[in-house]
Amino acid sequence: MSSFISELRRRNVIRMAGLYLVGAWLIVQVAGTVLPMFGAPDWVARSAVILLAIGFVPALIVAWLFELTPEGIKRDAEVQPEQSIARRTGKRMDRIIVVGLIAVVAMLATERVWFAHQNAPAIIAADDGVATSTTTAAVLQTPAPVNPKSIAVLAFTNMSADKENEYFSDGISEEILNALSKLDDLKVAGRTSSFFFKGKNENLTTIGATLGVANVLEGSVRKQGEKVRITAQLIRAQDGFHLWSETYDGDLIDVFALQENIAQAIAGKLQVILQGDQKTRLVQAGTTNPEAYQLYLQASSIFNRRDRTRFPDAIAALQHAVQLDPSYARAFARLASMYVVLPSYTDADPQQAHEQVMRFAAAALALDADDAEAWAARGASLGKFRDTQVQSRDAFEEAKRINPNDPNASFWYGLNLLTTGYRRQGTAQIEHALALDPLLPNASRWRGMLYLQDGDIVRAEPLLKRAYDLGIANTASALSEIAMLHGDGEASARLWLTGTMGLDFNMSSDDLVAVHRGVFGDAAAKMAAVRTMQAVLARSGPKRALPTLALYLFRLDALKQGLTVLREREMGERIDAMNWIWTRQGAAIRALPEFKGFLTDFHLPELWDKYGPPDQCKKNGPGNYSCD
Repeated sequence: MSSFISELRRRNVIRMAGLYLVGAWLIVQVAGTVLPMFGAPDWVARSAVILLAIGFVPALIVAWLFELTPEGIKRDAEVQPEQSIARRTGKRMDRIIVVGLIAVVAMLATERVWFAHQNAPAIIAADDGVATSTTTAAVLQTPAPVNPKSIAVLAFTNMSADKENEYFSDGISEEILNALSKLDDLKVAGRTSSFFFKGKNENLTTIGATLGVANVLEGSVRKQGEKVRITAQLIRAQDGFHLWSETYDGDLIDVFALQENIAQAIAGKLQVILQGDQKTRLVQAGTTNPEAYQLYLQASSIFNRRDRTRFPDAIAALQHAVQLDPSYARAFARLASMYVVLPSYTDADPQQAHEQVMRFAAAALALDADDAEAWAARGASLGKFRDTQVQSRDAFEEAKRINPNDPNASFWYGLNLLTTGYRRQGTAQIEHALALDPLLPNASRWRGMLYLQDGDIVRAEPLLKRAYDLGIANTASALSEIAMLHGDGEASARLWLTGTMGLDFNMSSDDLVAVHRGVFGDAAAKMAAVRTMQAVLARSGPKRALPTLALYLFRLDALKQGLTVLREREMGERIDAMNWIWTRQGAAIRALPEFKGFLTDFHLPELWDKYGPPDQCKKNGPGNYSCD
């Protein structure tokens, strides 16, 4: 072996290997920097790497067989030692090779450490206990090329003397956004994302890059008595170039025509293809009564902000609107949506709220069978009850057929799929909602939690931090888990209380601290937390339970108790606990003997017979499934 190695050295094979590796690395680095500057496709760089790898062995063979001399390349057997250039410069060449290899290793190590530092998830607890992420947004995904036929409709500025008219200016811009979003040839950023920049004085280039759109529509609304003036301008986000601007004047009764004029002008300027009725009408206000329309806008403003203290005002405004115009299907549909969210934000009785959802959704659909919002509200409400899972899925399927690009409907549908076992499909729907509306807060929270449940902290953390920054306070409980994974128990405890105090209104801070200790602690801490949950359950009465209580019991390894709570207690919603069942952490729940009874209670086999088995289950026969 030693003689073979000596021969490799004599024939300069080892030197050639070192030189080849250093040279190949330099070529790859230069190619990676220069080729993108000339727009070269990715396959060019990949081909260069493949060719260099293929050429390594032939280069060593050439080094074994031939020598470089002042007279040129000769076969090794024909060369005397004093004629070999490599042997004469051997020590100097060896130093060059060693220095080159050290440089390569150092740069690779530096690059690895740098990117690890840039992409490493970290939660730093600020003085107020709010988590701050050091992970950059770049870990989410590489931005896709911007479609030139794409637009964000920003919230129009309220120029009226009465600042209470802000609902009107918001509503005008939202109507235009909704009209444009129905055009198949145009990508439109969702309302939540577009309106996020309201009052922030952000430059349009940043807005366009954040939302992935090429154009931005901004404007203002001045309402004085019965008179309305709407100014709108279409701007290219990349360079701020004004593509179009116009001012429209009219009376309140003309507001529908004014919005139509703006929408048609935008479609024409962006060369969007209009189909069928779109050629004559884009904005579908749903009413010709300006007073009913203003009441609808007032209620929608409250609904969009989830201003729970003013929910009664919104419901009253919508009820007045349908009195003024009994054919106002959109107002009936928005009433249904109001009652969908009511039990989640107030102590409203879930059954009574459900009855109102069904009543108003039916009224909307009787007037307009293709009202996607009414179908989505129906699906969301039916999904909260044990025996209506099939009807819930049917309603969501209808909503998606009518309007596949409604971010809120996609999000609600995604949650429905997650709770009934269709984890891959549910995740895809939530991702679709985020593609339509990148700053949709609750969708960001849920996508982050799904990543966290799958163990992908790098992707989970920035999404969860974004959701928290966008006002979803209960996201802090998920950030608490990330803080604990980073070894910061103190920050984790603070975040846990921040995230749970608002929703778990029937639990004291001591109760919540006990749960935190149990979730992240040893067996004794878990047992103590379970006793605390049993006391909370006793305080809730014989029939009701907090929505989070079953989830807490699951996470405290009290699996049978958690399943019993889900099966026997009424609660505003079961989304978190039902989703947990279908995670990898829920495998032990699915293995319980009682699990088949749970499936029967919630009529899930009937749903699966119609729509196919979920991710973790296989069909043994009609209504008979086994889940891993």
